[in-house]
Amino acid sequence: MANLIVTGGAGFIGANFVHYHRKVAPDDQVIVLDLLTYAGNRHNLDGLDDVLLVEGDICDTELVSSLIADHQIDTIVHFAAESHVDRSITGPDAFVTTNVIGTHSLLKAAKKAWLDEGSGKPHRFHHVSTDEVYGSLGPNDPAFSETTPYAPNSPYSASKAGSDHLVRAYHHTYGLETTTSNCSNNYGPFQFPEKLIPLFTLNALNGKPLPIYGDGMNVRDWLHVEDHCRGIEACLRKGKPGEVYNIGGGQELPNLTVIEEICRSVDEAFATDPSLAKRFPDAPAAQGRSSAELKTYVTDRKGHDRRYAIDETKAREDLGYAPARDFPQGFAETLAWFLAREDWWRPLVQRAALVR
Repeated sequence: MANLIVTGGAGFIGANFVHYHRKVAPDDQVIVLDLLTYAGNRHNLDGLDDVLLVEGDICDTELVSSLIADHQIDTIVHFAAESHVDRSITGPDAFVTTNVIGTHSLLKAAKKAWLDEGSGKPHRFHHVSTDEVYGSLGPNDPAFSETTPYAPNSPYSASKAGSDHLVRAYHHTYGLETTTSNCSNNYGPFQFPEKLIPLFTLNALNGKPLPIYGDGMNVRDWLHVEDHCRGIEACLRKGKPGEVYNIGGGQELPNLTVIEEICRSVDEAFATDPSLAKRFPDAPAAQGRSSAELKTYVTDRKGHDRRYAIDETKAREDLGYAPARDFPQGFAETLAWFLAREDWWRPLVQRAALVR
């Protein structure tokens, strides 16, 4: 039995991990520490009555220290981060504060509890990072491995790179038992509708433009969030302290291919279920037209990395990890979730519209 703090556990990936971990380790104690910013949502944890949600800031080292002491925490799974690249371009300060200073705050609290004042009890600090720290790949370059040099190109990826280096330093300097995972692009339930897949899915349902950066041929490796959670669990159970593991979905696709699959799947859903036309009358599919007519090309994002790809050989060989879904299957599950959970996403969309 373990006692966990999950930072950012009310956000997209963090909440999925909490749900997944409760299924595979129901006897563990789980404390979620989340500041509940725009991307955090306490309703993401509905149905988990035995999980304690603490609204607080990872930069508050005293709070983290008290949680570790009060709940005899031996494991920290660190998701909390500012993660939207567009937001990092217009407001990088928040990314440095949360991603770098916040991670250092957690490391200080963990070191104090487990090493400086600890009894030598086994512990683990798992840091969740991104493939974006490796920079951009050319069309024929080999996929990112754990030894690929860091070359971040956005304030977001630079801040995550800084946090990765701090985690590494706390292991090598102080002996803190850490692991780090660098993942590819996630998608699935509870994803805040600012990222490509939920944004384009909901825009297709509501008849709004599908804004495609540049020529739409930027390539990403797509990872269903539950597969990512399985990879993190493998890191916790089998990962060697001080090691880094890349977790990918094995689905390297241009953005245009992803968008075409979204349009095709939405159109198919309307053809299969006539009731959707009444629920979403503004969707082109509600009038028998193609969702693809909503595609609109816009000016490319500043510093837009051309290609990411993950080499997951190490995770497969050392941890036994392999993704369970291809993209069509994973997106079909995701679309079904968004169609069934209008109660979850509709208030977020309306709130975002008011903010604009």
